[in-house]
Amino acid sequence: MSPGELADNPREDSNLHKRTLFKLDCLLLPFLALLFLFNSLDKSNIGNAESAHFTSDIGLAKNDLNTAVALFFAFFVGLQPAGAALGRKYGMVFWVPSCMLLWGVATALHVWVRFRWQLYLLRIIIGILEAGFYPVTVSYLSLFYTRFEFGRRLSLFYGQAAVGGALGGLISYLVFSRFPRKTVEDHGKDGHDHNGWQSWQVLFLLEGSLTILVALLGYFWLPHGADTAWFLTPEERVYASQRVIQDRNAQAEPAVSYDEAHHEHEERHEHHSDYDEESRGLLRPSTQTRGATSDVIDDRGLSPNDIVSAFLSPRIWHLLICNVLSSIPVYAFQVFLPLVLAPLTGTPNPAFVNLMTAPPYVCGAITLYLFASYSDRHRKRLIPILAGLALLLIGLTLVVALPTSKGWAIPRYLALNVLLSGTFIASPLTVAWISGNTPSPGKRALLLGINGWGNLAGVFSALLFKPKYAEDGYIIPFWWTLVCVSLAAAGYVLFWHNLRLENKRRSRILEDWEADDVELERDEGRGPLPAGRRPLIMVLNGLRRIERLRFVAEWLEEATQSGRQGDEKLTFVYGL
Repeated sequence: MSPGELADNPREDSNLHKRTLFKLDCLLLPFLALLFLFNSLDKSNIGNAESAHFTSDIGLAKNDLNTAVALFFAFFVGLQPAGAALGRKYGMVFWVPSCMLLWGVATALHVWVRFRWQLYLLRIIIGILEAGFYPVTVSYLSLFYTRFEFGRRLSLFYGQAAVGGALGGLISYLVFSRFPRKTVEDHGKDGHDHNGWQSWQVLFLLEGSLTILVALLGYFWLPHGADTAWFLTPEERVYASQRVIQDRNAQAEPAVSYDEAHHEHEERHEHHSDYDEESRGLLRPSTQTRGATSDVIDDRGLSPNDIVSAFLSPRIWHLLICNVLSSIPVYAFQVFLPLVLAPLTGTPNPAFVNLMTAPPYVCGAITLYLFASYSDRHRKRLIPILAGLALLLIGLTLVVALPTSKGWAIPRYLALNVLLSGTFIASPLTVAWISGNTPSPGKRALLLGINGWGNLAGVFSALLFKPKYAEDGYIIPFWWTLVCVSLAAAGYVLFWHNLRLENKRRSRILEDWEADDVELERDEGRGPLPAGRRPLIMVLNGLRRIERLRFVAEWLEEATQSGRQGDEKLTFVYGL
């Protein structure tokens, strides 16, 4: 059945839509979430291991752990755009499982760490291999879902950071209960255990082995795009592809008219599912072929224009600063939550301490899903981000205001639950905004890679939450975190204000254009307004004069010849 026939047959359209979305939600999304779950576990397990005396057992200082975490994030952050570019070039199906396989091996090798340099080297290797995982995987996920289905799915995916923290705590509890720490009497004269493994060794080996198994399965499970998905029928593949293409094509139309059309649908058909309405709207014959391209649904491909446009985007650098500041709690608690909770529990038992990390993470995962659902339903990203940051600020304020004495352990623990509830909201909804406002998948992957530099927050968290602050309940790091999140909230307010001004500026320019000029801008990005990037053109002219750098000039020229694309077109209106 053709798309046009589907649009005229609401019941068949609805059934096909539900079948397709059900398969994507049950067979693709959970597997991607599983990949991210193990990605999160392999970041946080060093904190769980430290609660079982990892560094002291191998004769290292506690500050060596902070250095190892900082080194991990230094490489992990610095190589984000490179990882995103390579993942886009070679495709998710090859790149991510291969990297997972190798970092699973590196995780398992922690079992035999005995020297500082070995720990540093393994954390650096894992940081290099994990760089680009998140932007590549999120960009891949956006190939299968429309913009306003994406937020909820991304929350289920990104929520694995919270679930990973909870699961990591539960796994650690089970491992540490089954394999209690060996005492000095259990060790030989050389200081090493000859009667069995330490609990942290079992933890590293178990999680590393599971990561390897999941990576191997990924080679066979992941399709390159909706049109090659092994779990969809031929009819479902056509529909899954066309609906994503049409959703991206809708971004070439003024966003206001697009949203108003959907609003009218919802008012006239309140008894229908939102998905059914979107399904019919995206298959209107009038927009079926406009600008459609298979690149929108393929996990491979990167053009020079994608690279130049991504790095010259002013909005991504604004968001990056906000992302760094708002993500400090995310990475601080991924590693240091067991150490923060240890004084509150009143017990040296690492199994119980790790068990107590689970409830705050569960709160974080549930709250993230609720906020993301609201974001998709109301087609807003920035307001839910600000609300999440407000919740985070309330939790941080409570933590720094409450006394650190043992009598206040329960209120402080509840405050940490509130804090974790708001911790995971800003980052995925920022990613959803970037994805929904970047039609080109190549540029989208690179923008997500640049945004991945927000993981620099992990370096700051390692520097903030030093062992010397443990006796005071980490109050000083919490104060600095409160300041950073407050600045992030102010930055998001400014970003929202600037987007509104940019949309109004574009609207005023288009009002003065002829209809043919607007059409040319919408289709090719070549309206009456001259193409931007004048500094780049000046650099290009200079490079042409240098023989050895002429190939660079030719590459840049290719990137500047195609006119404005995607969100650079003046007909594109940014969503808020």
